[in-house]
Amino acid sequence: MTDPILTVRDLTVSFRSDGRWREVVHGVSFAVAPRETVALVGESGSGKSVSALSVLRLLPRDASRIGGSVRFEGRELLTASEAEMRRVRGDSIAMIFQEPMTSLNPVLTIGFQIAEALIRHRGLSRAAAEAEALRLLDTVRIPAARARLHDYPHRFSGGMRQRVMIAMALACRPKLLIADEPTTALDVTIQAQILDLIKSLQDETGMSVLFITHDMGVVAEIADRTVVMVKGRAVEAGPTARIFSEPAEPYTRALLAAVPRLGTMAGHARPMRFPVIDRATGVAAAPLDERAPLPDTVKAAERPLLEVRDLTTRFEIRSGLFGRVTGRCHAVERVSFSLAAGETLALVGESGCGKSTTGRSILRLVEPLSGSVVLDGEDITGLDARALRTRRRRMQMIFQDPFASLDPRMSVGAAVAEPLLINRLASRAEALRRAADLLARVGLTPDMATRFPHEFSGGQRQRIAIARALALNPRLIVADEAVSALDVSVKAQVVNLMLDLQAELGLAYLFISHDMAVVERVSHRVAVMYLGEIVEIGPRDAVFGNPQHPYTKKLLAAVPVPDPARRRARHALPDDEIRSPIRSPDYEPPERLYREVSPGHCVQDWDATWPVTRADAGSGVVAA
Repeated sequence: MTDPILTVRDLTVSFRSDGRWREVVHGVSFAVAPRETVALVGESGSGKSVSALSVLRLLPRDASRIGGSVRFEGRELLTASEAEMRRVRGDSIAMIFQEPMTSLNPVLTIGFQIAEALIRHRGLSRAAAEAEALRLLDTVRIPAARARLHDYPHRFSGGMRQRVMIAMALACRPKLLIADEPTTALDVTIQAQILDLIKSLQDETGMSVLFITHDMGVVAEIADRTVVMVKGRAVEAGPTARIFSEPAEPYTRALLAAVPRLGTMAGHARPMRFPVIDRATGVAAAPLDERAPLPDTVKAAERPLLEVRDLTTRFEIRSGLFGRVTGRCHAVERVSFSLAAGETLALVGESGCGKSTTGRSILRLVEPLSGSVVLDGEDITGLDARALRTRRRRMQMIFQDPFASLDPRMSVGAAVAEPLLINRLASRAEALRRAADLLARVGLTPDMATRFPHEFSGGQRQRIAIARALALNPRLIVADEAVSALDVSVKAQVVNLMLDLQAELGLAYLFISHDMAVVERVSHRVAVMYLGEIVEIGPRDAVFGNPQHPYTKKLLAAVPVPDPARRRARHALPDDEIRSPIRSPDYEPPERLYREVSPGHCVQDWDATWPVTRADAGSGVVAA
């Protein structure tokens, strides 16, 4: 039997808190063999990331204690000198972190940062390192890689920044790759391609992988063996196929039961809540929809709440001493759709496709170049700042990262009350009372109003962000990847909350997401975006059940199946280069043609042999 490349025995980790040492990882043991992928899986706070950081001794030295044994290629790492650990990090063991923006240096180009690792660890010249950096960016499918080699991190989308981090980690061909939630922020196609990339590199180099995740679909797709963690303990370990087919622990069963599965909404026209999982037994309770079904919230007979017509947003790219315009990024191109009161329209697509910019352009957080945004019968694109602020009371936004969108110096009660005070709609005392009511409405207790954002979990912070968005009684909420980074059980709770609020308040949601299984659960209609354009739009059951556009089919085919037995049955995804939305300054895109496949289901023409007519992608009405 081959000796493990990494052996962890009785690992304990303690942190200093209020002058005392508190143990957060309790006697965890596992091993990783050459060419093997081991998944550490669990929800936030389970200790999986702390365990991985302990392997490389990346925890703060004065505030943490690591006990037990961590042996890499027979060498004990916990007693190695700092100089030895510097040689191990990056050269023999590389790590991919979950949040790329905090891992990348904002004042250095991405090409320089990748080349720096190659020069330091592989001894390449600057020119050779830059050439290798370009090859790595191509490998992880950065569009227009040569042109973007000298861009700074802030000019990339979240998914593209994660690809840069992966390229950097793979630069030195490490023997062990520790991947801490590396695909959480990525859309399904890039996630699938990154997983395929990691597996192919394993085949080429014999690299081992320690994969930390809360996504059981990813575990089924990539892991040979799985270690399930909860509250700092490893409660179950074994071959991945056995963990999925015969889970022994109630927590493992609960984790598997909470996974959103594509295809579960067949025959259901309306959105449905996720089932609530009993942690003690691991069994899903009877779905609330069977006892109290969600009402039909869509006011289809009324005038649409939101009408977007030919919305276009472009960003100028300047270079040279005088800042000459050398190109334009066509982020949103002639996007049209309508949204009824009480309806959820999901906007889906790959990272960088323009879906978030579309949401921001509608709220005029980014100024569109042209087009109209009609809210309650009024075009808001021409309003001045004072008038726009008044109209914004009717539309609010929930951002992907609630920790970044909440002021860390402000109590959550003050944060929720702030919109009322800014708009002079209530006195301070009234606003704080309203904030306490809103916190209760989103499932928190009013006494939490005095706490600060860092004292809450990710799911609780997202509930706070929802409470703040509700403060002004909006009719429209733009939810930008609002549940993408949450654990499966927390994600289910937040989605159920949003559905209940929609039923209670008649809210309309523009639900921006790359999580197709969640989109299937929450949406009435779905719009698929590619390179700033809507390529397919229609009722959810039509788009998911009868996808027409090749890109829509590609998105659905890339969704991980939470079943290891079906891993080999998946079709290989094309590794074609992602086209760039950056064009020359004089470029004008051609007029697009749409075809109505079924009532309300419109598809953009992609083949000259397909007979088409002009169509309004928003309303689904075909014109002659």
